[in-house]
Amino acid sequence: MIRHIVFFSARPGEDVEKVRDGLLALSGIPHSKRFEVGLNTKVDPLSDEIDIVVYAEFEDNAALSAFKAHPIYAETTRTVRPMRELRFSADIVSAG
Repeated sequence: MIRHIVFFSARPGEDVEKVRDGLLALSGIPHSKRFEVGLNTKVDPLSDEIDIVVYAEFEDNAALSAFKAHPIYAETTRTVRPMRELRFSADIVSAG
């Protein structure tokens, strides 16, 4: 299983909820076993620059690749990229 975690910050002046709503479109892609988009609670003062976290689980690399190849992914990227400042991604491979 692959856990795909992506951290985003909105550009100054952008509406964080609008960025989150844009990322929620990714939930329409069928390849993930689990998919969530949430706002950072910012209770840790060392990570307050992160506004939104995307968390998804995939059966394997093929499923993650299919997710990224889906047309909704490309459209979401076009929509969200101009509104975001930071984007950090990590993929964790685990036994399940």
